[in-house]
Amino acid sequence: MPETTLAGEAGPVQLRARVGKPLVVFFYPKDDTYGCTKEACSFRDHYEDFVAAGADVIGVSRDDADSHASFKRTNRLPFALLTDAGGKVADAWGVRGPLGMPGRVTFVFDKGGVVRHKFDSTIRFGKHVEEALAIVRKLVR
Repeated sequence: MPETTLAGEAGPVQLRARVGKPLVVFFYPKDDTYGCTKEACSFRDHYEDFVAAGADVIGVSRDDADSHASFKRTNRLPFALLTDAGGKVADAWGVRGPLGMPGRVTFVFDKGGVVRHKFDSTIRFGKHVEEALAIVRKLVR
């Protein structure tokens, strides 16, 4: 897992600190947009499945903390949303959307912090959750 620190609700969050159990990190373009809301709510709807499998879920976008707080509250999202100001982490991780827009990419890390799956699709919102959950379940067998 790349050394990564992002702004969270209660201050900086180091993703490496989450090593020790599977971790799903999904990058999405923007809070409160159609596709991003569908994707985030799909992760919400399956969140307990991820937890039951021993995994953590984190969403990342360029939106600021106030936007994330509103997005979480409105959609009852149980997982952390982190801010990638300026898209530096997304760029470092190779997350790029069409025409330079922020991308929609989901990574699944094993408990050692090794990427075990990367799914990149701008339009297949629900597939991100489906694929991530299948990989997490394989990792914990």
